[in-house]
Amino acid sequence: MRVRLRPLRLEDEDAATSAHQEMLEEDFEFLIGWQPGTDWSEYVTSRRELARSTTVTPDQVPSTLLMAVLDDEIIGRASVRFCLNEWLAWHAGHIGYGVLREHRHQGYAPEILQQALVVARAHGVDRVLVTCRDDNIPSAKVIEVCGGVLEQVVPASAEDVAFRRYWIG
Repeated sequence: MRVRLRPLRLEDEDAATSAHQEMLEEDFEFLIGWQPGTDWSEYVTSRRELARSTTVTPDQVPSTLLMAVLDDEIIGRASVRFCLNEWLAWHAGHIGYGVLREHRHQGYAPEILQQALVVARAHGVDRVLVTCRDDNIPSAKVIEVCGGVLEQVVPASAEDVAFRRYWIG
């Protein structure tokens, strides 16, 4: 069975919060904006509303958080932003994705990114910005396999690590 992307569900709480804790060890926020103690139902509802919303707070943009599942098991996620604010336009881009450690190097990351590209395009994003840390060679290869063209490598600063900016058109 192929990996598929789907919205976050109420029944995902244990698996998703566990994935969040695992990915935090690698400085990756699996559940964007979620904090321990947050009511799960409210979090899921807020993520769904953000996907439909045209009215968001200044630090948000309309976006969707999708679970990557294989045989109903969460193996990763994709975040697709339908437009960019100033920070996203420089640092994070339209799509962020991640694969849980035990599922890496099995070909799932390109599938996740390809499906996220379909979602972005369905929301009117024709030219997609995807970034990764400069030292994350596996992610750079995935982006390139999916059609990413390197725009630049941004040197490390006091606030950030060096990262690569790719465009997929």
